[in-house]
Amino acid sequence: MNEERIIRIGIVGAGSIVKQRHLPGLRALPNVRITAVSNSTLASAEAFCRDFAAEAKPITRWEDVVDNNDVDVVWVGAHPHMHHDATCYGLQCGKHVFTQARMATSLQESERMWEKALTFPELVTAICPAPQGMKGGEMVKKLLAEGAIGTPYHALLHSFSAAWLDACQPAHWRQQIEVSGVQILTLGIYTEVLQRWLGHIVEVEARGQVVITERQGYDVETPDFLHVMARFRSGLEATLLFSGVAAHAPTDKLWLFGSSGTLSYDFVTDEITLGKPGSAAEIVPVPYEMQREWTVERDFIQAVRDPSTQRPKPDFTEGVCYMRVVEAVWEAMETRAAVKCV
Repeated sequence: MNEERIIRIGIVGAGSIVKQRHLPGLRALPNVRITAVSNSTLASAEAFCRDFAAEAKPITRWEDVVDNNDVDVVWVGAHPHMHHDATCYGLQCGKHVFTQARMATSLQESERMWEKALTFPELVTAICPAPQGMKGGEMVKKLLAEGAIGTPYHALLHSFSAAWLDACQPAHWRQQIEVSGVQILTLGIYTEVLQRWLGHIVEVEARGQVVITERQGYDVETPDFLHVMARFRSGLEATLLFSGVAAHAPTDKLWLFGSSGTLSYDFVTDEITLGKPGSAAEIVPVPYEMQREWTVERDFIQAVRDPSTQRPKPDFTEGVCYMRVVEAVWEAMETRAAVKCV
């Protein structure tokens, strides 16, 4: 596409993630215009257009946003249960597609999205990346590649919150299996991050439990907490702990223990520490040129404008890779047996 051409965005699902994260990035780009918006109701789409995109047309059916001559890019901000249909239909209609994470509600859906994208290689597709670890991730990979902790043997990650602790609250959409599918808490997010840093997870065991089984008449099936034992292709073993019912929870953090040291990453502060045997752990500064900032919207639009530009990440292949782990964890939790992810 010519760089001077206006890129027209059709939004499918205009909730808080679009308003707070994606809209500022899109608004900062020249020659990018939002032309069509659908949301859960026409009234909410009209409110979005009135408050955030006066130039856009609110539309009742999301299909009419996708199959629209005034749309070049379909921006899927809806929950996971819509990602497969909106993405595949968007590609079929000749649109570039950016979809919110997590990729889909199931591995089967994600594989169909991946296959559809392969049949339209000229169209740009991408999944919204996890912001966790974005700033210092390149430094982590550099330290590991340089052998800063020797051979990594085992790892510990915990991601706890009290978001689901109040039993009087209605079920969050992430707890509604028909909306979120096999996604559990932040498992998919951290699987994406860890596989980028450490390689593929090849086998998992898992235990999870629903603590509050009923929320305002809704029967909850998604676990309130989850424990995962994961084995990476490299031989690294990891314990991954997740909870939505942990009061006074510690920060989200990863520790990597190796033959000659320990590396940790605080996902809230982006602080990296490195410790060697016999000495205290010290903070590792991340040079500015290695820090990755949030440029997701810019990167996607640039790839649409210039086919020679590197495609944005994570792509659908990476999405399928983390969905294999997510689905294997669900199966392992139900069967109480080790499940392979490959």
